[in-house]
Amino acid sequence: MKSTEDVNRVMEKYADMVRRICFVHLKNLQDTEDVFQDVYLKYLLYEGSFESGEHEKAWFIRVTINACTDWLRKLSHRKWLPLEILAEESEIQDSSSEEILEAVLQLPEKYKNVIYLFYYEEYTAVEIAKILGKKENTIYTWLSRAKGILRERLGGEWA
Repeated sequence: MKSTEDVNRVMEKYADMVRRICFVHLKNLQDTEDVFQDVYLKYLLYEGSFESGEHEKAWFIRVTINACTDWLRKLSHRKWLPLEILAEESEIQDSSSEEILEAVLQLPEKYKNVIYLFYYEEYTAVEIAKILGKKENTIYTWLSRAKGILRERLGGEWA
Protein backbone atom coordinates (compact mmCIF):
# COMPACT_ATOMS: atom_id res chain seq x y z
CA MET A 1 0.00 0.00 0.00
CA LYS A 2 1.23 3.48 -0.87
CA SER A 3 2.07 6.08 1.75
CA THR A 4 0.05 9.23 2.34
CA GLU A 5 2.91 11.27 0.88
CA ASP A 6 2.87 9.21 -2.33
CA VAL A 7 -0.88 9.60 -2.71
CA ASN A 8 -0.71 13.36 -2.07
CA ARG A 9 2.11 13.71 -4.60
CA VAL A 10 0.29 11.90 -7.41
CA MET A 11 -2.99 13.65 -6.57
CA GLU A 12 -1.31 17.00 -7.07
CA LYS A 13 0.50 15.84 -10.18
CA TYR A 14 -2.19 13.86 -12.06
CA ALA A 15 -5.60 14.79 -10.61
CA ASP A 16 -6.50 17.27 -13.36
CA MET A 17 -5.46 14.87 -16.10
CA VAL A 18 -7.42 11.97 -14.58
CA ARG A 19 -10.54 14.14 -14.19
CA ARG A 20 -10.29 15.37 -17.80
CA ILE A 21 -9.93 11.82 -19.17
CA CYS A 22 -12.90 10.72 -17.07
CA PHE A 23 -15.04 13.64 -18.21
CA VAL A 24 -14.20 13.05 -21.87
CA HIS A 25 -15.36 9.44 -21.52
CA LEU A 26 -18.23 9.74 -19.06
CA LYS A 27 -19.61 13.16 -19.99
CA ASN A 28 -20.85 14.06 -16.52
CA LEU A 29 -19.29 15.30 -13.31
CA GLN A 30 -20.84 12.81 -10.89
CA ASP A 31 -19.59 9.73 -12.74
CA THR A 32 -16.26 11.48 -13.28
CA GLU A 33 -15.82 11.89 -9.52
CA ASP A 34 -16.78 8.26 -8.85
CA VAL A 35 -14.28 6.89 -11.36
CA PHE A 36 -11.66 9.42 -10.20
CA GLN A 37 -11.90 7.93 -6.70
CA ASP A 38 -11.67 4.40 -8.10
CA VAL A 39 -8.47 5.27 -9.98
CA TYR A 40 -6.80 6.64 -6.87
CA LEU A 41 -7.97 3.67 -4.81
CA LYS A 42 -6.31 1.41 -7.40
CA TYR A 43 -3.13 3.46 -7.06
CA LEU A 44 -3.29 3.23 -3.27
CA LEU A 45 -3.55 -0.56 -3.47
CA TYR A 46 -1.04 -0.98 -6.32
CA GLU A 47 2.02 -2.80 -5.04
CA GLY A 48 4.24 -2.42 -8.08
CA SER A 49 6.79 0.28 -8.72
CA PHE A 50 7.30 2.62 -11.65
CA GLU A 51 10.43 2.85 -13.78
CA SER A 52 10.07 6.60 -14.30
CA GLY A 53 7.70 9.55 -14.10
CA GLU A 54 6.56 8.84 -17.66
CA HIS A 55 5.80 5.22 -16.74
CA GLU A 56 3.77 6.42 -13.77
CA LYS A 57 1.85 8.92 -15.92
CA ALA A 58 1.17 6.27 -18.57
CA TRP A 59 -0.10 3.95 -15.81
CA PHE A 60 -2.57 6.61 -14.67
CA ILE A 61 -3.77 7.20 -18.23
CA ARG A 62 -4.26 3.49 -18.94
CA VAL A 63 -5.95 2.77 -15.58
CA THR A 64 -8.24 5.79 -16.00
CA ILE A 65 -9.30 4.79 -19.51
CA ASN A 66 -9.92 1.21 -18.34
CA ALA A 67 -11.88 2.38 -15.29
CA CYS A 68 -14.08 4.58 -17.50
CA THR A 69 -14.69 1.71 -19.89
CA ASP A 70 -15.61 -0.59 -16.98
CA TRP A 71 -17.94 2.06 -15.57
CA LEU A 72 -19.73 2.40 -18.88
CA ARG A 73 -20.12 -1.37 -19.19
CA LYS A 74 -21.93 -1.77 -15.88
CA LEU A 75 -25.48 -2.85 -16.49
CA SER A 76 -26.71 -0.82 -13.57
CA HIS A 77 -25.25 2.38 -15.01
CA ARG A 78 -27.98 4.91 -15.70
CA LYS A 79 -28.67 5.92 -19.27
CA TRP A 80 -30.07 9.39 -18.51
CA LEU A 81 -29.00 12.67 -16.96
CA PRO A 82 -31.20 15.12 -15.09
CA LEU A 83 -31.53 18.48 -16.85
CA GLU A 84 -30.05 20.25 -13.82
CA ILE A 85 -26.79 18.35 -14.23
CA LEU A 86 -26.62 19.15 -17.94
CA ALA A 87 -27.15 22.82 -17.16
CA GLU A 88 -24.36 22.79 -14.56
CA GLU A 89 -21.92 21.11 -16.92
CA SER A 90 -22.67 23.48 -19.79
CA GLU A 91 -21.96 26.47 -17.51
CA ILE A 92 -18.49 25.09 -16.79
CA GLN A 93 -17.49 25.07 -20.46
CA ASP A 94 -17.01 28.29 -22.36
CA SER A 95 -19.16 28.64 -25.45
CA SER A 96 -16.24 28.80 -27.90
CA SER A 97 -14.99 25.31 -27.03
CA GLU A 98 -18.40 23.74 -26.44
CA GLU A 99 -18.93 22.78 -30.08
CA ILE A 100 -15.47 21.23 -30.36
CA LEU A 101 -15.85 19.34 -27.09
CA GLU A 102 -19.24 18.04 -28.18
CA ALA A 103 -17.79 16.83 -31.48
CA VAL A 104 -14.86 15.14 -29.71
CA LEU A 105 -17.17 13.48 -27.18
CA GLN A 106 -19.20 11.98 -30.02
CA LEU A 107 -16.14 10.26 -31.51
CA PRO A 108 -15.72 6.51 -31.02
CA GLU A 109 -13.66 5.75 -27.92
CA LYS A 110 -10.44 4.85 -29.75
CA TYR A 111 -10.49 8.18 -31.61
CA LYS A 112 -11.41 10.13 -28.47
CA ASN A 113 -8.39 8.68 -26.65
CA VAL A 114 -5.85 9.52 -29.33
CA ILE A 115 -7.22 13.04 -29.86
CA TYR A 116 -7.04 13.73 -26.13
CA LEU A 117 -3.55 12.31 -25.69
CA PHE A 118 -2.18 13.95 -28.85
CA TYR A 119 -3.65 17.44 -28.56
CA TYR A 120 -4.17 17.96 -24.85
CA GLU A 121 -1.44 15.87 -23.20
CA GLU A 122 0.90 16.53 -26.17
CA TYR A 123 2.10 12.97 -26.56
CA THR A 124 3.61 11.90 -29.86
CA ALA A 125 2.01 9.09 -31.84
CA VAL A 126 4.91 6.84 -30.84
CA GLU A 127 4.26 7.52 -27.14
CA ILE A 128 0.51 7.04 -27.56
CA ALA A 129 1.16 3.68 -29.25
CA LYS A 130 3.16 2.55 -26.22
CA ILE A 131 0.55 3.80 -23.74
CA LEU A 132 -2.35 2.14 -25.55
CA GLY A 133 -0.42 -0.96 -26.58
CA LYS A 134 -1.05 -0.40 -30.29
CA LYS A 135 1.18 -0.11 -33.37
CA GLU A 136 2.38 3.37 -34.37
CA ASN A 137 0.69 3.17 -37.75
CA THR A 138 -2.62 2.36 -36.03
CA ILE A 139 -2.31 5.56 -33.98
CA TYR A 140 -1.52 7.62 -37.09
CA THR A 141 -4.55 6.11 -38.84
CA TRP A 142 -6.83 6.80 -35.86
CA LEU A 143 -5.60 10.39 -35.63
CA SER A 144 -6.19 10.92 -39.33
CA ARG A 145 -9.68 9.42 -39.21
CA ALA A 146 -10.60 11.35 -36.07
CA LYS A 147 -9.46 14.63 -37.62
CA GLY A 148 -11.46 13.81 -40.75
CA ILE A 149 -14.60 13.16 -38.71
CA LEU A 150 -14.08 16.37 -36.72
CA ARG A 151 -13.42 18.36 -39.88
CA GLU A 152 -16.66 17.05 -41.37
CA ARG A 153 -18.71 17.69 -38.21
CA LEU A 154 -17.25 21.12 -37.48
CA GLY A 155 -17.18 22.23 -41.10
CA GLY A 156 -13.81 23.34 -42.38
CA GLU A 157 -10.22 23.04 -41.30
CA TRP A 158 -9.36 21.26 -38.08
CA ALA A 159 -5.72 20.82 -37.08
